Amino acid sequence: MTTPIKILIYGYGNSGRQDDGLGNEFIKRMEKWVRSEGLTDIELASDFQLKMDDAYAISDKDVVVFVDASDEPIESFSLTRVEPSGLKTAFTTHAASASFILSLCNKLYETNPTTYLLHIKGYEWDFKEGLTEKAMENLGKALKYIQEKLRQKKL
Repeated sequence: MTTPIKILIYGYGNSGRQDDGLGNEFIKRMEKWVRSEGLTDIELASDFQLKMDDAYAISDKDVVVFVDASDEPIESFSLTRVEPSGLKTAFTTHAASASFILSLCNKLYETNPTTYLLHIKGYEWDFKEGLTEKAMENLGKALKYIQEKLRQKKL
């Protein structure tokens, strides 16, 4: 009998800044799907931003998917592998990156979960709640993609 892999999907962003809330909304929608599928090996979490404490949160996982909004020139979403960045960073906890969190996890806990960053294309960043219509479309595409990967056990 094989041991199920432990997966963490962690969305982050500011829901009070329009499309910056894509990561958090992704988690809300995934919660419903995970429940409906009866999946017990997938943990979901969301926050305003990544923090150094998150190195501990990922340390016992096999696979981690960080989910964030993006203003990069991508189609609708992009899933990329995260590699450790090294521990050189400015003295701030406000802008921890996924690669920094993975590096910290490697250093402190000597674990190296397979880690991805799912960027979902956003368009508006004003101080206002609610996602734009185009961002909602991108969110739907990203959800379907990740759900299919999870069904096929290809993450």
